[in-house]
Amino acid sequence: MQNRKKIFIVDDHPVFRKGLAQLIDEEADLRVTGEAESVTQAIRLIQTEVPDLMIVDLTLKDKSGLELIEYLKEHFPKLPVLVISMHDESLYAERVLRAGALGYITKQEMTGNVVSAIHQVIAGKRYISSDMVDALLGKMMAGPKGEGKSPIEILSNRELEVFQLIGQGFSRGEIADLLHLSVKTIGTYRENIKRKMNLKTATELMKHAVTWIQAQA
Repeated sequence: MQNRKKIFIVDDHPVFRKGLAQLIDEEADLRVTGEAESVTQAIRLIQTEVPDLMIVDLTLKDKSGLELIEYLKEHFPKLPVLVISMHDESLYAERVLRAGALGYITKQEMTGNVVSAIHQVIAGKRYISSDMVDALLGKMMAGPKGEGKSPIEILSNRELEVFQLIGQGFSRGEIADLLHLSVKTIGTYRENIKRKMNLKTATELMKHAVTWIQAQA
């Protein structure tokens, strides 16, 4: 029992945390020792007892999970991070790895693969799907041409979240609720996205976002 690896879960859905914790605690060598629903809460709780692995969602109560990953990389560089998110792997896996996480798994595929992913990341190895490995290798082989043309390259992490949700048909108010931000803040992100992508109107923004989402399918 004393040799069981300590896992800390950061996710803003209590039901999901409970289900994931039960799944992990069934393993003889793993145990969940802490939970948080926000970046602020997670940072406060891990100060006293650093776990062996952090499991982090990207959409949290106060800030993006990517911000937490960047914080952990700076302040706890030896602490491995595994992202479990509802977001499509093709949209965020590369950003997650750049931010400092070692693995990415979607909630849709979690049940069958999460234990394997946890063991792999704790061992210091990367965990992403074979399809994502192929995509990243293809991008690397393609070289620098075309860089900067994709929203993934142009936008900040939070702007990409907003852009994705716009493309999925969510309204400004719905995006604010999903990201736990004010409608005014979402409006600011929308303006930043339009400026960076050289778009003039909300209609142009919507069309570009929808087209981009469809291209990811």
